[in-house]
Amino acid sequence: MVDAHRTFVIVGGGLAGAKAAETLRSEGFTGRVILICDEREHPYERPPLSKGYLIGNEERDSVFVHEPSWYAQANIELHLGQPAVHLDRAAKSLRLGDGTSVHYDRLLLATGAEPRRLDVPGTDLAGVHHLRRLAHAERLRGVLASLGRDNGHLVIAGAGWIGLEVAAAARSYGAEVTVVESEPTPLHTVLGPELGALFTDLHREHGVRFHFGSRLTEIVGQDGLVLAVRTDDGEEHPAHDVLAAIGAAPRTSLAEGAGLELADRTGGGGIAVDAALRTSDPDIFAAGDVAAAEHPLLDSRLRVEHWANALNSGPAAARAMLDQDVSYDRVPYFFSDQYDVGLEYSGYAPPGSYDQVVCRGDVSKREFIAFWLKEGRLLAGMNVNVWDVTDPIQQLIRTGAHPDPEALADPGVPLASLLQ
Repeated sequence: MVDAHRTFVIVGGGLAGAKAAETLRSEGFTGRVILICDEREHPYERPPLSKGYLIGNEERDSVFVHEPSWYAQANIELHLGQPAVHLDRAAKSLRLGDGTSVHYDRLLLATGAEPRRLDVPGTDLAGVHHLRRLAHAERLRGVLASLGRDNGHLVIAGAGWIGLEVAAAARSYGAEVTVVESEPTPLHTVLGPELGALFTDLHREHGVRFHFGSRLTEIVGQDGLVLAVRTDDGEEHPAHDVLAAIGAAPRTSLAEGAGLELADRTGGGGIAVDAALRTSDPDIFAAGDVAAAEHPLLDSRLRVEHWANALNSGPAAARAMLDQDVSYDRVPYFFSDQYDVGLEYSGYAPPGSYDQVVCRGDVSKREFIAFWLKEGRLLAGMNVNVWDVTDPIQQLIRTGAHPDPEALADPGVPLASLLQ
């Protein structure tokens, strides 16, 4: 009954916030749980927006975390379409967009991230798109279908995961696609040059054009419509629509306005939290894309923008809010689907952090596992069209294993045996 008079508030209607609310109830919290969502949609998952839902393989209802009726059944108070605009830590209150004030005893910030905007002339044209929200995906589905019917051109600024997944979706509709990327390969800052070329070949085989080593400098239009894009090397590319896929920025304005500690922007920014996902205010926590957490396993501060982090950090933060002993040390994980290639990546190996890449399997057939190592220690692994290996890969990373590179490259050596 101690909990019955307490109010826990969650700001953010994504996967992290919804799973945190679910966990509070499953862990026996009997007080008020208020979930504040700035969108009018019930909380939903984002991966389908650039994958199955965008392509048309998944129905709209499949993206939602829970059935709409679940929130009332779980006694979760939903504020849909109401952004939190001001946080008063001294009064322990939030002001919402309609002027309503909400008191909290403990607060979770799961405000996510927002797409980075192109800072070039022409971004106000009707054919310029971003992909972060369900409404964006709904609009983009129609655009891709129309481009496919009319042999239209889509230009994508950025060859990261979102850019490549949308390129694959666009080609499935029959649209012409050009990707403009400043780095020499796709996913250069994630996978490095060794494996970035794999995705160049994959997409070129499906008709995607790449323009590497350049930046988009202008979107040319007439009568409000996109006609072409120009790049800093003087090239002009035909376009009927443009997708800005140049990354996302953590939504920290609420935390910043309240004086909470933020992480260094050069490291990705976000709200600084400890291993229990607690901010510099002991009654405020952060989870999901916005949280830059001290990672006990990796011994560094890390902000992860992937589905698995939202899925797992929301519940971890909820348990910490209940004063349970929490040390959030999940091995980072993400997945992607492009054409007939599916992959899973576990670990953390940014450029400059590794000195060796070892591959097991047939890279030319796109059926292999890549491993990134530093001084013999396994930092990360990515399985491409090879399945049921995520658990041993993560165990090797978690244990700080120094596997023999020859054994690591040999498909005949079970990964689990390298743990010994």
